[in-house]
Parts: sequence; structure tokens; C-alpha cells
Amino acid sequence: MRADSVRRALRLGACTTLAAGLVTLGLTSAPAFAETEPETDQLWITTPYESTLPLGIDGGTPLTRTIDVRLTHENDHFTVTDGRLTVDASGLAGVAEITWPDNCTPSGATAVCDVPEVPVTWTTGGEVHLKVRAADGASLGARGRITFEATATGGPDGTLTAPRDSFDTTVTVASGPDLELTAGGGIEHARPGSRQTLPFTLTNHGNETAHGFTIRVMASYGVRYVNRYDACVYTTSSGDEYAPTSYASCTFDQDLAPGASFELPEPLRVELTRNALQERVDIWAQPVGATDLGGYDDYVALQIGADNTADFSVTGAAVTGAAGETVTASLTFRNNGPGWLGNLGSGDPVAEVRLIVPPGTTVTGVPEGCIARTLSGDSYYPSRTGAPRYDCRLPYWVLENTERSFAFKLRIDTVVPGAAGEVSIHPPFGEFRHDPDPTNNTAVLTVN
Repeated sequence: MRADSVRRALRLGACTTLAAGLVTLGLTSAPAFAETEPETDQLWITTPYESTLPLGIDGGTPLTRTIDVRLTHENDHFTVTDGRLTVDASGLAGVAEITWPDNCTPSGATAVCDVPEVPVTWTTGGEVHLKVRAADGASLGARGRITFEATATGGPDGTLTAPRDSFDTTVTVASGPDLELTAGGGIEHARPGSRQTLPFTLTNHGNETAHGFTIRVMASYGVRYVNRYDACVYTTSSGDEYAPTSYASCTFDQDLAPGASFELPEPLRVELTRNALQERVDIWAQPVGATDLGGYDDYVALQIGADNTADFSVTGAAVTGAAGETVTASLTFRNNGPGWLGNLGSGDPVAEVRLIVPPGTTVTGVPEGCIARTLSGDSYYPSRTGAPRYDCRLPYWVLENTERSFAFKLRIDTVVPGAAGEVSIHPPFGEFRHDPDPTNNTAVLTVN
């Protein structure tokens, strides 16, 4: 599934998806690789899966939309230049018209667009902005297709080519409201206990009036609403399966004409609790009784970083037994706060508890969520029991007082006095930047 189809799925199912812990998918036009080998590279095109083109207001000239196309490559070990994006708009005949930007050279219904410096996927740049509008006389519901191909200079072989017949955008002539949410950027280095103002504006860029609209706001665990509006209903999730979240569902029974904008009676204000750390406020809007033509610009996610810490620790165990006996050893993770932590964007576990099995013992019972690995961790162990190492995943969120134990069953094969296995906690990647005391991130499991 391409990036924009994923984004559309997230958008249309925003209530369900965001309620499930605010976890979103990584959005790229290419498969995600955690580590890319230096000797390989690939050219990619990021383009919307579909776009709607509004007819004119009251029968006037059709409205123009911008289709953003991006050329990138995936390996920062290489410098890639001289990108050439070929755009074939022949499938738009009678449906839509393109106004080519300055970096494109048209020839009939096609054009070659220059991207002098092709950026790496996770950076910025490499864009071509196509101005598209419905053709004069195009009928409501008419559909057309734009296809894309690309080459560039660079990579291990000197030339990169995007996969052919893989990138296209379908445009549809439509009519209706098109709501866009705009807000300020995220907030960094906020103080726990402080209050923050989050103004936003809702504008109708469509060709029809929105006869009423809804605005939904969702705030992560470390955020509390300060001002409350009569048009809103406020609820809080239980936090049993997903990270606890506060919701505001608001319905405004007023018209929003094409070109008109709306703001709340007073800007949204929130307060960060003493447990705030990596917070997030999500806002999305929908017209009542109509389909939003824009689709992707009716949602914003605001990141709020608080200057706080979350002290993660792990506790080992000491067990005894004779040769042939099976004992239970419980390893315990704890967040000592004061901050909570949730990987709300990636959905990655906040940490993994790792056990290096003590000598003279064999693991015969493995707790749920623990993965058997080889000692180096490079690969999975062929069986669930008997492995020399186990990595146990925590959820994607932990509160300021979360405690979780992993009970392993160990068979003592040989009594080795003072046998010890290493217990430790690790982030899914990088390091624990929020943890003020790394000395309690390791412990031991001793046997006899």
C-alpha cells in the first residue's frame, strides 16, 4: 500500500485509529528498511493515490488543486543528482488540465521535470508541484489518471530508476466542501504543570457550503483541557488496552461557505500534568452530511515535548534449587516516573527486558511477549525454550507507576555456585534520553 493510501485509510478511520493509542504508521512511498546496506540504493516517487478536483463555485471556473510529487532515494551513503521525473498526463484528456511548474519541460500531454538534488526519503526536498483543475465542461464524477516514472544519477551503479508502472494518481471531478485545518507548530521544552495555547483555523476550500461541521480533539495522557466549550462532549478512555486518552467531540451547527474560515470562541488551551513527557494533541474536522473533498488536510497532530524524566529500572531475582529441579524467576520492569512514556507515533515498545540465561540452567517456561534469540541477538532461536537469550517486549506505553514482571521457568541442569545471568532493559532503538539514572537499568539473575 502506497503512502497516500495508508494516509487516507488513517484519515477516514481517524476515530478508530487514533483511539487505538494514537499509533500511526510510518508514511513513505517505499518499503521501510531499518538498516540499508551501503552498497544498495533505490529511487522512489511519492505521489497521492488520488485527488479530487472541485467544480467552480456557482458554476464559475473550476478550482485549482496542487498535486505534490516527490523524488527521493533511500540510502544516505550515496549522493543522488540530476533527477528526471516523467509525468504522463494523457489520461486526463477531457477530465482535467495541468499547469506545469517552471522546472518541468512539457511536450504534448507529457513533461520531464528536473530535480537537481534528490534527497533521502526521511529528509525534505525533491518536490514537483503540479497545478491541476477540472477541464472546462468536465462532468461531475469524471476520472482520469496521471502516471509517473523517474531516473537519477547516483547509487552503486551510477544510475537509479524508480520501479516502472508503480506510481500514479487518479483524479476525480467532484463537488462539495473541502475543510482544511491549519495550526501552529509543535511545542518543545514545555514545563510540566504549564498551560499551553493551541490555536487552529478551519477553512472551506471547496466549492460548496458546509452546512455544519464536527471538530474532534484527542489529547494524550499528560494533557488536560483547560477551557471547555458548550458545543463539545468530553470523555476519557479507560487505558486498559491502549494508552489513556481524553476526547472532545464538538458539533457546530453553522454554515461555512466556500472561502470562509472558523475559529473556536477562544483558542484551545491545555495544561500539562506533572507526568507529561512526550505528549500529543490530535485535531480533525468533517462536514456534517457531506464528504470532505480534500481528505488529507482536515487533520493535524501537534507534538508537545515536556522537560521531564521517566526513570526506568529493572530488578533481577535470586533462586535456589538442586540439579533437576525447576524454579521460577521473576524479572521486573518498573517506571519510577515522574513522567509516563508512550511511543504514540511509532507504536514501538517503550523498552525490552533482556535476559541472558545463567550457566547450568535451561529455560523451560517462557512468559508471554518474550522472544527467544541467539546469544548475539542476530537471529531468532530455533525453538521457544532452551535459548541462551530472551527479549521481552513492553507495551508502547507505560504510566508513571507501571510495573510488569516476566516469570521464567528455569530447569537447573548443573549446580553452578553463584551462577548469574544478566538482566537489562533497552530501548527499541537509540538510547533512553528520558532516563535520568542508567545505573538501575541492569540487574542479575543468580542461581544458587
